[in-house]
Amino acid sequence: MTINAEVPVAGTGAGPVAAAAEQEADGTSAADLVLPLVAVGGVGVLAGYGYVRRTRRARTRTTPGVVSHRPPEAPLPVRERQAAAALVLADDCIRTSRDELAFAEARFGATAVGPYVRVLREAERELSAAFAIRLRYDQGVPEEEAARRQALAGIVGRCAEAGRLLDAEAPAFDQLRALERETGEALGVAEGRFRELAGRTGAVEATLADLDTRYPAAATAAVTGYVEQAKDRLVFATTHLNQSRQAADLGHADRAIRDLRAAEGAVGQADVFLTDVGRLADSLAAAAELVPAALTGAEWEIARAATEGEPRSRLAQADSDLAAVREELTGDGPYDPLGALRRVVRAVRALGVGRDGVLGAAAWLVGRSDVAAAGGFVATHRGAVGAGARTALAEAERLLGTDPGAADVPALAAREAAEQDVRVHGNPYAGAAEHVGGVGGAVLGGVLLGEDPDGGPPLGFGGPDTRKRRGLPVRAE
Repeated sequence: MTINAEVPVAGTGAGPVAAAAEQEADGTSAADLVLPLVAVGGVGVLAGYGYVRRTRRARTRTTPGVVSHRPPEAPLPVRERQAAAALVLADDCIRTSRDELAFAEARFGATAVGPYVRVLREAERELSAAFAIRLRYDQGVPEEEAARRQALAGIVGRCAEAGRLLDAEAPAFDQLRALERETGEALGVAEGRFRELAGRTGAVEATLADLDTRYPAAATAAVTGYVEQAKDRLVFATTHLNQSRQAADLGHADRAIRDLRAAEGAVGQADVFLTDVGRLADSLAAAAELVPAALTGAEWEIARAATEGEPRSRLAQADSDLAAVREELTGDGPYDPLGALRRVVRAVRALGVGRDGVLGAAAWLVGRSDVAAAGGFVATHRGAVGAGARTALAEAERLLGTDPGAADVPALAAREAAEQDVRVHGNPYAGAAEHVGGVGGAVLGGVLLGEDPDGGPPLGFGGPDTRKRRGLPVRAE
């Protein structure tokens, strides 16, 4: 509707009327269209309100029903346990690989096993780096939680790489040994080592008895009971060697190989026990010869330090330590030469001197003896030894190559921690060679055994995947 023909005016009321007229002309009611439109609009409003309300609730919600794009991080203690388990597993894989390499080398020679020795060295470097991270972590470095999580991830990653290196070469190494086809030849090597060790046992037993008469109990405590444990390992070995031969004769290759590897593990550990007794005897004899000269050299170093302004308290403590050692030397009773030499080395080390000459030789002798003793104990009880003791041992081994005078402290700590682990592990079963579940397990040396006499899996070159492929257990920390 317009006022005149030239100026239009909006006719808001005429639109619906005209539209209604047109709809009526078509036979359709206006209400038939308006009501559905209103209903659809209402539904849209309600849906929009519901969406906004759900969005607000989701943003403020704290119930477990919320799905986050980032999975929650595991608590730090859980990550620590995972890293410790990775260290133990990688260390076990390296140790068993090293042991089986020894049997392969005895049969095929150093050249044939050379590539696997190189791979083992690479894996050892990865594990050493992991242990170094763990040592700093235990010392509180780094401090921030995010950085500590990264350090734990680094430990797991290094251990995984060590295992990957071994796993990659395991199939080729298995082809070299060819135990499925040549079990008899491998048995001959193991039996030869067994006979050699059985022949050594009597002489080593006599050596230990002699040490017990010449030195106080503290001097030989590190190898107390080692001859008996070596005999237990040899009993275990002869049983499984016989079973392996019987299984091979019957064509049961898998059983023959399993018994062979169990016997090889027992033979290797018997060797460690007997060797440690002989090494201690040599170290005690060398220390007894070195103590007088080391004592004189230490007294001269203290006198020189006094002229250079060393604090009187340190000088007095060093003088006291050396006086106690000299009193032991001049006394009537037996004394521990290694213990005396250790005190001399520590006395001068506190003054920052004594790294060369006779005192350097004394530091090397003490460090080497302590590291070897701790390493032998971990190797023969690794089924019960955790990551803490292994970390301390790795640090002692590192220091032995760089600062021998400092190696004895972590070495002794490693031995103490390993012994504590074994005590905590306990011996829930009785019997020197009790089979567990018909799988060939046994209890020896206070440790429940699986397929080999140290509580761990039997020998085998390779990492975690190789163990799984062979159906072997993977022990957690």
